[in-house]
Amino acid sequence: MSSSTISTPAVRIVRTKPGGGGSGKNVASEYSALLHTVREAGLLGRRKAFYITMFSIICLLTAGAWTAFALLGDSWYQLIVAAGLGILFTQFAFLAHEASHRQVFASGKVNDTSGRLLANIFVGISYSWWMTKHSRHHANPNVVGKDPDIEPDFIVFREEDATGLSKFRTWVTRRQGYLFFPLLLLEGLNLHVTSLRTVFGRGKVDKRALEISMLSVRIIGYLAVVFYFLPLGMAFAFVGVQLAVFGLYMGASFAPNHKGMPQLPKDSKVDFLRRQVLTSRNIRGGVVMDSFMGGLNYQVEHHLFPNMARPNLRKAQQITREYCAKHNIPYTETSLMESYSIVVAYLNRVGLAARDPFDCPMTSQFRTR
Repeated sequence: MSSSTISTPAVRIVRTKPGGGGSGKNVASEYSALLHTVREAGLLGRRKAFYITMFSIICLLTAGAWTAFALLGDSWYQLIVAAGLGILFTQFAFLAHEASHRQVFASGKVNDTSGRLLANIFVGISYSWWMTKHSRHHANPNVVGKDPDIEPDFIVFREEDATGLSKFRTWVTRRQGYLFFPLLLLEGLNLHVTSLRTVFGRGKVDKRALEISMLSVRIIGYLAVVFYFLPLGMAFAFVGVQLAVFGLYMGASFAPNHKGMPQLPKDSKVDFLRRQVLTSRNIRGGVVMDSFMGGLNYQVEHHLFPNMARPNLRKAQQITREYCAKHNIPYTETSLMESYSIVVAYLNRVGLAARDPFDCPMTSQFRTR
């Protein structure tokens, strides 16, 4: 069965009245029926062996990378090691993400402990900050005013947020689609800085002292090793490449999931099933894509069953796709390259709302949007 595919960026607002598509009882029972089918198929069980194997493989590869670092010494081939570490740190981040969703262990405490260790010690980002932000996103994906992932930042995701910017921001915003992937090279640094600002800030942070200790050990220890064993210029290059690859990989894995999908108004009443499916996009690709994206390629199923283990998402997709077709719920699935094309076009379209400060006012009146 073919899946529904949205081939153009969706910036229109989707509004569903309370009980849209049937009574509140009916739409609630639709998700309950799907959940029951998935549970009966045994897809909500834990897969600890898979995660232990994945963690072991990534640890072995990381040990190999640091061994290469020690053997290469004063060599520009170290930049290959740096790129490799950027990839491996992202893989650890995927595991931390899954632990935060209770996908790995049955015990919430064990998941939290594992996720905090992976995020703070292995990756160098705050687990508490990530949990707070990501939980808000899952509760209201692409909901204006509620989803932190579409709040205006250096990149803006709504035309309303593309106005009233400085000249430099306006210039960037009008080209933000084309600049999106280059800007992701800075996302690794941004994640570390945001984590530090959070744990040292005034806001509420769960286990603040522990997080500060973990992040300090991870970041200071990492930098100390690199700058002690490498010449100054090479050390800066090593850290720069590692952060750039890490940021690009993280952004390229999370961006295809919701960017360019329908956005919901803050006051909309949309049932859980449709809210999660209509705003999410799956990526085709098989086992290789499963590993590359850490299971994020099954974004629809991940949002519907957030505590489902990664190896079970593929089977859940078959059930969910058929269920959505039966109930006339648009289900979006594209290739990775197509998703990137949608994201770039969508961001550029949003950016057109920002008036270029170098435009002639008269010619701007005749611009075709």
